[in-house]
Amino acid sequence: MSTTRTTLAELPGLTGTELGTSDWVEVAQQRVNLFAEATGDDQWIHVDVERANRESPFGGPIGHGYLTLSLLIPMWSQVLVVTDVGMAVNYGLNKVRFPAPVPVGSKLRLTATLKDVEEVTGGLQITATAVIEREGGDKPVCIAEPVFRFYS
Repeated sequence: MSTTRTTLAELPGLTGTELGTSDWVEVAQQRVNLFAEATGDDQWIHVDVERANRESPFGGPIGHGYLTLSLLIPMWSQVLVVTDVGMAVNYGLNKVRFPAPVPVGSKLRLTATLKDVEEVTGGLQITATAVIEREGGDKPVCIAEPVFRFYS
């Protein structure tokens, strides 16, 4: 894991910089099942292990794309720490793609680069390039452009 620790005043100077890489996070079947229950997305390719092992083109059950995306937040907290922020909010996403599946049991990690910093009333808005990779995978499982607002 590598983490950038900075302040609001220093953030603009980090534009274009790789912020860091998170620890690996395992996508276990229990996590997939809990996500399916929470979201109502219980498609068999995610939760029916026996059927997925028999019929899935992925060779077994896979994690949901939006489960992968949701893991961006806990991984993000390992990549960037702004020490003088009073409040941070997820402002949205400009782009999201899922180029590769996440087989259950995979380990994922995030690498993020600071793309842009803008002033907003009371703080800063940042846009990042977030790449979530699978251990041993040949292409990313998620590429996203999250937007966060940091308020002092």
